[in-house]
Amino acid sequence: MKGFLKFFTALSIVLALLAGAFIWQIEDFLNQPISDKKVPLTISIEAGSSAAKVAEGLYQSDYLSHPKWFLWYLKAKKQANKIKAGEHRIQPEWNVEQLMNQLVAGKLMQYPVALIPGETVVQTLKQIQQQKKLKLELPLEEPAKLQEAFGIDKPIDERYPYANLEGLFAPETYHYEANESDLRILQRARRLQEETLAKAWTEREEGLPLKTPYEALILASIVEKESSVKDELPKVAAVFINRMRKGMRLQTDPTVIYGIGTDYDGDIRSKDLRSKTPYNTYQIDGLPPTPIALPSKAAIEAVMHPADTKALYFVADGNGGHVFSNTLKEHNRAVKRYLATQK
Repeated sequence: MKGFLKFFTALSIVLALLAGAFIWQIEDFLNQPISDKKVPLTISIEAGSSAAKVAEGLYQSDYLSHPKWFLWYLKAKKQANKIKAGEHRIQPEWNVEQLMNQLVAGKLMQYPVALIPGETVVQTLKQIQQQKKLKLELPLEEPAKLQEAFGIDKPIDERYPYANLEGLFAPETYHYEANESDLRILQRARRLQEETLAKAWTEREEGLPLKTPYEALILASIVEKESSVKDELPKVAAVFINRMRKGMRLQTDPTVIYGIGTDYDGDIRSKDLRSKTPYNTYQIDGLPPTPIALPSKAAIEAVMHPADTKALYFVADGNGGHVFSNTLKEHNRAVKRYLATQK
């Protein structure tokens, strides 16, 4: 009997030590960093992936020591079926709870894409579709389907198949998650442009020779193309507003270039200025039928609040800016000075 008691006592001690060691391991698993790696891990979780598969993947990458324990932990917390699909950035210094929170409710990795002010819709689409991790849904080479995707009528003039899409998207930097679609990015850009234009139109200066927000958008796209100097935009807008008030033609080269289309080779010739296109503002009165590029918020604001000036002309100053003139005589002198700097 004494021998049995000694054995039982010894066994109890061993079991207690083992239990204590196991509890210590559990506490260590729960509280210590999940990995001794020095850099974060990016994992991509497909929709429908099981918690067991995710845990095993982390284990194989050395970012989790006990995948089954982690699975038990998720089940105990009732989070095993709530893991979010997408790309996660896992930090090695996290504990198990922080890892769980990221997988279940954390922010997924995002990538930036910039829509550039002054670019055409075709340039914009190409820029978007060159981005990594995007799902491509927009048929770039099929303008009719593009227009259908945005609920826009086909252009009247077949020479400009993308014209009705011009200017409709806000040139900003957007962030997207892996496998987000190019269509969704442009939908966000369109909503932002609509909001920007509507607000600016509501707060516009009184007496502008513009009948609709769309006319303001057209003019803003021209202003955007004429100057890359943000502080100049209200002055450029004022020149065109002043011309419209006087019944003068806008006579702006960017509209001529848009009218030339894919045949433009970098030079505007006399025949181009005489060409009868819907966009040649040397030949047509008023505004062209659509925007010619993406206008920024600054360009839209400039059109709604042009500078207080009587200027009717401007020409490059050779240093990135422009010289503004009230009369043709002053303008011609400014042109001569500019041409002299180009010799």
